[in-house]
Amino acid sequence: MAKRRFKRHRLPSEPVELKITSLSHEGRGVAHIDGKVAFVDGALAEETVIASYVRLRGQFDELKVEAIKIPAAARVTPKCQFAAQCGGCSLQHMDSSSQLELKQGVLMEQLQHVAKLSPESYQLLPKLQAGSFHYRRKARLAVRLVAKKGGALVGFREKYSSFITDMTDCQVLVQEVAELIQPLRDFISQLQARYTIPQVEVAVGEAKDGDSLRNQVALVFRHMEGLSDSDLEAFSSFARLYGVDLYLQPAGVNSVHKLYPTDALDRLQYFLPEFDLTMNFHPMDFTQVNADINRLIISRALQLLELQVHDVVLDLFCGLGNFTLPLATRCSQVVGVEGSAEMVQRGEENARFNRLSNARFFAANLCESLSDKQWAETQFTKILLDPPRSGAIEIMAQIASFRAEKIVYISCNPAALVRDAVVLLENGYKLKSAGVMDMFPHTTHVESIAEFERVG
Repeated sequence: MAKRRFKRHRLPSEPVELKITSLSHEGRGVAHIDGKVAFVDGALAEETVIASYVRLRGQFDELKVEAIKIPAAARVTPKCQFAAQCGGCSLQHMDSSSQLELKQGVLMEQLQHVAKLSPESYQLLPKLQAGSFHYRRKARLAVRLVAKKGGALVGFREKYSSFITDMTDCQVLVQEVAELIQPLRDFISQLQARYTIPQVEVAVGEAKDGDSLRNQVALVFRHMEGLSDSDLEAFSSFARLYGVDLYLQPAGVNSVHKLYPTDALDRLQYFLPEFDLTMNFHPMDFTQVNADINRLIISRALQLLELQVHDVVLDLFCGLGNFTLPLATRCSQVVGVEGSAEMVQRGEENARFNRLSNARFFAANLCESLSDKQWAETQFTKILLDPPRSGAIEIMAQIASFRAEKIVYISCNPAALVRDAVVLLENGYKLKSAGVMDMFPHTTHVESIAEFERVG
């Protein structure tokens, strides 16, 4: 039987003029063309724009702005010259305060429509915001040799494309990393292995220079084939010239090894001065991309928990102890639980480094029942959780069964947060407060926090 072929519709070649009525959760302008919904990248509510087609779909079409005829009050000129093409940012054309209003609106809408909570039923927390440029300390930069571009491209993917943006700078990456994009392009172009390096992982730590902090950059080069002696020497020379830690990754994550400098240390650090803590991490470890906002979130989370010296706290999805160790400085005991055994080891390492004896770490699959875990028999008075984007729906009922006085939930996905919140609301908790934090300025990622109290 012959395979059925689906006809691809040809995109209309002529741009169209559109009146933008609102913004979607993804930050795209919403318009209508002959009754069909159109999502317009780069447009803001109340604008009139000229837009060209990008994709045709069954229920909606996708377009991108070509020109602005009537701008919105929230429109600003992007600081980055590559913002219109690069997929690393999507909202640089909107002022920062309006970006946060959009994100707060997404959270509030989810709470109202899914959890049936009116805005009057909980306290709306003040938005947390810090610097909105050169904040990003973790990134994966794609690499590809493109002869017609004159060599290697290094950067983020283009919007609506798998191509790499032809970029020489970046306004969201930490300044020291942004300044490396062109040198990286030139360097990779000269390597014998230039065709077999698909990506560079970036991690930025902090180092102390007297009373001030400076950024310490680590670069992890993925290479698909073995490296020649001359390339190995070139990597070391590049790292020495630009003062970066350089790692190589010939296969999976476990193959990552440090090439330069040739000391035995494969750690970066960041500092939590409010708690007098130093956090050590490997460049491939998960850490928050925005150091300033991370410190503000930790402070807010602990304030919402209203910790007392006698409290016993459970920290779920604890990672390397980002919240666990600050909690340990303010309570009697804290138990950190994480799915990765390696991250549990990192948490224990950080507890020892900071001389904290009241923090214990355990590895457990947090998508499965916790009933057979010995640590789960502890009587916890407060709970904090910071799950991945998928949330923690598999264990929310069990979290409620601990009957802790307070639960603070931190989320990078408001849909998952609100879905999980419904379980708490059905099991003896009320939402006391909620708010958003600008962890990812100029993107549509919404970082949020919610405080729950046990009633009755």
